[in-house]
Amino acid sequence: MKKTIVLIITSIVFNLPVHAQKTSTDFSIGIIDTIHSTILNEKRVINVYLPEGYNSNDTTKYPVIYLLDGSKDEDFIHVAGLIQYLSFPWINQTKPSIVIGIANVDRRRDFTYPTTITKDKQDFPTTGSSEKFISFIETELQPFVTSHYKTTTIKTIIGQSFGGLLATEVLFKKPHLFNNYIIVSPSLWWDRESLLKLKPDFSQLSKINVHISVGKEGKVMIGDAKALFQKMQTIQKGKPKSAFKYYGDMEHATIYHIAIYNALVWLNQQQ
Repeated sequence: MKKTIVLIITSIVFNLPVHAQKTSTDFSIGIIDTIHSTILNEKRVINVYLPEGYNSNDTTKYPVIYLLDGSKDEDFIHVAGLIQYLSFPWINQTKPSIVIGIANVDRRRDFTYPTTITKDKQDFPTTGSSEKFISFIETELQPFVTSHYKTTTIKTIIGQSFGGLLATEVLFKKPHLFNNYIIVSPSLWWDRESLLKLKPDFSQLSKINVHISVGKEGKVMIGDAKALFQKMQTIQKGKPKSAFKYYGDMEHATIYHIAIYNALVWLNQQQ
């Protein structure tokens, strides 16, 4: 009896699974690139997501999504995840795309034009250089991306808050820079809403899509977002193609992810 017990225990011991030595490697969702900007007189970091199957040896080209607030600790990771998910073949709600996350140095400086409001100048002393930043995008960043990555001519910009203000400024002043504009909770209150007084000209563009969204973010933010949409509706008929969505159960900090999701789905329907 004692011998039988020993044999059983031995059998159990020697049939335990053998565990391999634990190893680990880094998990990456993109690459970090840098560009020296002569216009801004500084080095700028861009975080780049390349779609599944991206291969420098084939001829496939991809649309590009330019993401403001694109630092790794801001919106790059979750937006890149959205693009990956929505472009899965079994989802097929957006085209596989390259994401260019523009990492911030001073977003208030880069995303705002000069203000006439004394208090805003005092509260935000570095603001007012959006013209330079837009020039950086147009003459340095976009050519850099085109020359270093396999891109189509389709370009989208995504911005929220001050980033939404900048995206709107580009839309009004240099609409040819992007085909698609995703504008979330734009800070159009800046400089007493002076941007909304401009009269953009889209007559030279063949097609442009604008998706605007806002949450439960106060009377001014909601009113300005609606005013932007109404302005889009009353310019050239059918150009731009625009949409507006209000998220009554979302606030400034919670709206961004779902707003981009729905905007990307809407843009896909315009193709």
